[in-house]
Amino acid sequence: MERRTFLRSSCNACLLVASGFLLPALSGCGPGAYQVFNTEVKDDHVEVPADAFAKGPLVLVRPKGWYYSIALRKKEDNTYSALLLKCTHQDNQLTAASNGYSCSLHGSAFNPDGKVIKGPAERALKAYTVTTEANSIIIHTNKA
Repeated sequence: MERRTFLRSSCNACLLVASGFLLPALSGCGPGAYQVFNTEVKDDHVEVPADAFAKGPLVLVRPKGWYYSIALRKKEDNTYSALLLKCTHQDNQLTAASNGYSCSLHGSAFNPDGKVIKGPAERALKAYTVTTEANSIIIHTNKA
């Protein structure tokens, strides 16, 4: 394969990764090692097993039927935060990384707590209430 052709095809794959379409399939191109957890919303909550954090402090939760993922992050004090990965500027899917979240559409960036660190977005990400029960983390999707 010619170098130019390889670079073009590689860059296209990275664009798909950045937009969130191929993250589970291309872990080597993605922003880091984290678990992707597919689940369903039941009674206005999502349940994630605690062992989903075996790869690190970030789990991408993909509720069935939802367009946007939820970033579930384990903090150093053993509490959890859950943020909807929907850019508050123009509703684009965000890409997760160890230092926060970014939007490939217009360049908005958010810190791990969901606060805007670079515009054009002006509002923080939607946060969900998180509780723990036994060996499960519960994201309450009806509460912000």
